[in-house]
Amino acid sequence: MKPRTKSERHRLLNTIGSSSGHFAILSIIFLFFLFLTSGIEIVLGQLNHDLEHSFFKLWGLSCLEDLQFYLKLFLPAYLIFIPLHIFLPKITSGIFKMILLVFFLIQLLLVFYFNTTLLMLGNDLFGYTFAEITHTIGASGSISLIPIIIFVVLAAALIFVLSFLPKKFQVNKVVGYALALISLLYLATGVSNNDNAEGLSADIEKNLVINKSEYFYSSAYSYFNPSTYEPDIYSDTYLVDYLEQFAKNETFEYIEETEYPFLHRSIDRDVLTPFFDTRQKSPDIVIILVEGLGRAFTNKGAYLGNFTPFLDSLSTKSLYWPNFLSNGGRTFAVLPSLLGSLPFGEKGFMEMEERMPEQMSLLNLLKNNGYQTSFFYGGNSEFDDMAEYLNKNSIDQINDQASFSSDYKKIPASSTGFSWGYGDKELFRNYFEKRSTETEKPALDILLTVSMHSPFEIDEPEKYDRKFEERLEEFGFDEEKKERYQNYKKQYTSILFADDALKNFFQTYRERENFDNTIFIITGDHRIPEIPMASKIDRYHVPMIIYSPLLKRTATFEAVSSHFDLAPSMTAFLEENYDIEVPEINSYIGHGLDTSRSFRNIHSIPLKQTKTNLIDFVMGEYHLNGDQLFKLDRELKEEKLEDEVKKEELISAFAQFKRKNAEIGQGKRILPDSITRKYIAR
Repeated sequence: MKPRTKSERHRLLNTIGSSSGHFAILSIIFLFFLFLTSGIEIVLGQLNHDLEHSFFKLWGLSCLEDLQFYLKLFLPAYLIFIPLHIFLPKITSGIFKMILLVFFLIQLLLVFYFNTTLLMLGNDLFGYTFAEITHTIGASGSISLIPIIIFVVLAAALIFVLSFLPKKFQVNKVVGYALALISLLYLATGVSNNDNAEGLSADIEKNLVINKSEYFYSSAYSYFNPSTYEPDIYSDTYLVDYLEQFAKNETFEYIEETEYPFLHRSIDRDVLTPFFDTRQKSPDIVIILVEGLGRAFTNKGAYLGNFTPFLDSLSTKSLYWPNFLSNGGRTFAVLPSLLGSLPFGEKGFMEMEERMPEQMSLLNLLKNNGYQTSFFYGGNSEFDDMAEYLNKNSIDQINDQASFSSDYKKIPASSTGFSWGYGDKELFRNYFEKRSTETEKPALDILLTVSMHSPFEIDEPEKYDRKFEERLEEFGFDEEKKERYQNYKKQYTSILFADDALKNFFQTYRERENFDNTIFIITGDHRIPEIPMASKIDRYHVPMIIYSPLLKRTATFEAVSSHFDLAPSMTAFLEENYDIEVPEINSYIGHGLDTSRSFRNIHSIPLKQTKTNLIDFVMGEYHLNGDQLFKLDRELKEEKLEDEVKKEELISAFAQFKRKNAEIGQGKRILPDSITRKYIAR
């Protein structure tokens, strides 16, 4: 190849310079619209949510996040753009303009999603089918005129600016070179790890200032390129010391761990017998899973105020755990966790569908011991593959929205015309209609409610609006605080509605012959995310109440337990008092409920935030969220902690669970055939 002449080199340099200037103007437009969409997001946040800081404070932090995102992208995009633009200038420019337009349309959708749900959309999107996504979007009721107007106006403005500004204004090539150098230095120095939201205390504000596109694409990248963690042998030693200190007699003795990752010998965790009288006939068990029931607004000491007066009164007559944790941030996790103390698999245990391994749960174990089992739900039981899981566990009856006759009234439709199904009062009425006939068999009934779910539409809205206002008066809130709570009136009225429905349920059940021999278990599947959360752990913090006329004494336990711990303790209690046949080995993840009245945590508790995000882990008084460590107090409030040794302990323990959990997702078994044939109903 002949060497280039001086004039050719000069023309090439001029072309590179021209391309650099053109890219610089496109990138400046990109940065401007990043700042603009952040401003729109902060305005929406100010209008719709209770924020502590001013618009300019939050927008400034958000713009810093945007600037960091811009500097991360500039150099890689620049290196792609320049050579393409040299040879195909018009095509390259057109493609990049189209990319910018699509980017900002997606950015707005992510902003609107967060503004409605207070959840940042990430790789959890890949955990749902298209039908489930459209179902959820329809339920949100978020498609309104204002977002559509903003969407159209921003798209039009961006198209106009991209069409005319690069033609009217020329940017010197030096600007392009300088921005590329700044981007290089930024990436090389690692400044990108700075947390601009560090000074914000409210979780909603921390999430508000994060660039939603950066979060989404980073999360998507981590989903398709998962990282693995190799435990440090020294942190393994710390972990053993930790477990010996807090749970000397409660570590599992694993059996054939290479083939059955979670199989172990049973441990004696019958902590419930001292609190109960027993009868000859096995008790009926009614488990009520209340959609969105978080501790933040439930019962005495709730930091947002007690919006469940009936549940509060019931908890004083019960065994009550105020520091309880759900194992999932959404409903997909609650049935396997609570009923079977089961691992999550890749996208939630139920998502495994036909690949779901044979397992033991309260459903199939008690059915094998003569129980009649039923599930009641006001929505569609196919959602989240609930029906698949229930049938796999040989349930006798599934009663979902298809079983409701025309006499029942559906939840009022949202602005999009969507209704989840039937509200809590109608669900309970349907339950009593279906279960009105007494049988000789004891019963295990699971009821999953839906009223406390977005879009928070309820019957008798005027009645519960009044109750809401009365509640704020009882709390003694001033006018400013009342106004802040008005932002979430629909959420709070749905809580009051659900509490009333539970009150009516127990009033009706009290008249039944089997009331005196029934054990009731009430908990939340997770906490409503549409009311701003104070911390990362808040999403999982739910109450646990065990109420029964069979109780001979009541108690409140400040110790931490989770949904994983219910099945082991109920199994042990029934085996001890009612001769339920239970195997000597099982694969329960939980050790059992902790009935210490003092605050402590003897458990290691993995928490799956969404179907694709297994990023939370609690061990002792510490909570690991991603790469952040928090310390929990006796009310499960948390503060960020900088302790690399302690963080390494939790990372190591969490990695061990993740490894076993992944093996189940890859096809390893839960239980051997010898157990499933003898103890599990089919």
